[in-house]
Amino acid sequence: MSHIILGIESSCDDTSAAVVKDAYLLSNVIASQAVHKDFGGVVPELASRAHEQNIVPVVSRALELAGVTADQIDAIAFTRGPGLLGSLLVGTSFAKTLSIALNKPMVMVNHLQGHILAGFVRQYDKPVCEPSFPFLCLLVSGGNSQIVKVSSPTEYEILGQTIDDAVGEAFDKCSKMMGLGYPGGPIIDKLAKQGDPERFKFSKPHIPGLDYSFSGVKTSLLYFVRDEIAKDPDFMEKNKEDICASFQKTLIDILLDKLVKAAKQTGIKEIAIGGGVSANSALRERITLEGKKRGWNTYLPEFKFTTDNAAMIAIAGYFRFLAGERAPLDVAPVSRLSDF
Repeated sequence: MSHIILGIESSCDDTSAAVVKDAYLLSNVIASQAVHKDFGGVVPELASRAHEQNIVPVVSRALELAGVTADQIDAIAFTRGPGLLGSLLVGTSFAKTLSIALNKPMVMVNHLQGHILAGFVRQYDKPVCEPSFPFLCLLVSGGNSQIVKVSSPTEYEILGQTIDDAVGEAFDKCSKMMGLGYPGGPIIDKLAKQGDPERFKFSKPHIPGLDYSFSGVKTSLLYFVRDEIAKDPDFMEKNKEDICASFQKTLIDILLDKLVKAAKQTGIKEIAIGGGVSANSALRERITLEGKKRGWNTYLPEFKFTTDNAAMIAIAGYFRFLAGERAPLDVAPVSRLSDF
């Protein structure tokens, strides 16, 4: 029996809706909010207002492109959290309203688990290429850096996570400090391609186990740039490509060192990455090379599935729907992972 799931994503600054049928993607619509670039980061109040304006046309367009009517869907999957509470409230409230109007069940989805399962979104025009269970996922985004053992679409174990800043935060904060712009990840990635990653050295943390820390390397870069600019006001402009390349390499070294350690400890050779930072070209290249070196089967999500999108929420909801999970109408969004 076929199942059609409507997915709704509104955890941050992108309003998205998608439709999947038996894990195959029928549509995926995203409305981005450019207004935040003027502020160097996402402004929560502006984000929630934009979601209110965008959610109806985005959902309508997703259904139209999928070629299905609202009454044909079997369930509504929505992001419960973590994320910006005001933004999540818009998506959750819309899902409840639609559920009541259509008499369709809801399925709540953990946003981070959506990123992990993004590689399971199937497309009719492409071969199926997804990891076998169990697999390890390096989940890297603006707010989270984790190594997760995934035993099934509904079973997750966090083996390691950041104890301070996430890697995406390190990219964004340092890019802003250096006057490069926002969002920092794509900007630094682009400049790093033209630089020498071995020219500058930045300190690396010594954190036991599989946990991460990026606060120290971020501070190391900030002090380094400040001191050099004090000697030469044009230092940043003259050396930004090499600085970006060296800084990016340091962050990726930190990520990969712990991932290699996790793979050795668990014996798992099925390795995936997910989250916004998984779009970083240097990280994708390094994890592919590391996989060939260590006999891993590596899985990289398509670029369009690395950022926040409803396709990943729909696929996560699809698996939870099959497992018999349903969300009550009194469910409330949560901003923090610990409250999920």
